[in-house]
Amino acid sequence: MIFILSKILLFLIKPIVWIFVLLIFAIASKNPKKRKRYLICILIIFFFFSNGFIVGKIINSYEADYPRAAKFDVGIVLGGFSGLNKRNNEIAFNWAGDRLFQAIALYKKGQIKQILLSGGSANLINQKIKEADLAIQYLKLIGIPDSAILIENQSRNTIENARYSLALIAKSNPKAKILVITSAWHIPRTKLIFDKQAKQKIEYYPTNFSGDTEFELSDFIIPNASALGAWEMLFKEWIGLTVDRLRA
Repeated sequence: MIFILSKILLFLIKPIVWIFVLLIFAIASKNPKKRKRYLICILIIFFFFSNGFIVGKIINSYEADYPRAAKFDVGIVLGGFSGLNKRNNEIAFNWAGDRLFQAIALYKKGQIKQILLSGGSANLINQKIKEADLAIQYLKLIGIPDSAILIENQSRNTIENARYSLALIAKSNPKAKILVITSAWHIPRTKLIFDKQAKQKIEYYPTNFSGDTEFELSDFIIPNASALGAWEMLFKEWIGLTVDRLRA
């Protein structure tokens, strides 16, 4: 039930949904003054949440920095970076694919000995396709040996990523030095969850940064559709972070 409610909430926190609802109210309203207020609200919400400069600065201040260079026994790659390409039944990477690519680079550089793929199915209907199962096929395809791969394919969210991954590592190497690899904007919440469950100190490696450090004139004045999606991502993280802190 909680899993289903979370999916509904993710729909309701979209700024574009707010705009659509206000537009319906504006069209349905028979009062000219109310209709005008609705339209003004729509314009304010649209221009604020579609501004690339505003969301870029906020995300940039929220994202984590790189940890100090070190060597780790296990690099845990959090799921959410891929899905199934139904045309060839192979892995299809999305905007967060950098999570896995950076883990591969860290392995190749000798900074992590093993890659732990943590990700089950986040699909409400089809629970058979596990993200970690798709990713392990890709790692084998590019020559990563079986001895360097660990798999956890039951988790559906970050809390389960931590629970199942740490339990797996505890069985094979209780004293392992752990590096968690995930999106830069996801690290504050990830750190809260993993640190609560871990018995050892864990480091975190940021990937696919979404915030900007430089801006063009267009970022200040031209609405950007991707900015709306960036706000949706932030709202999701902030709500999750608040809930997880209350659980602590």
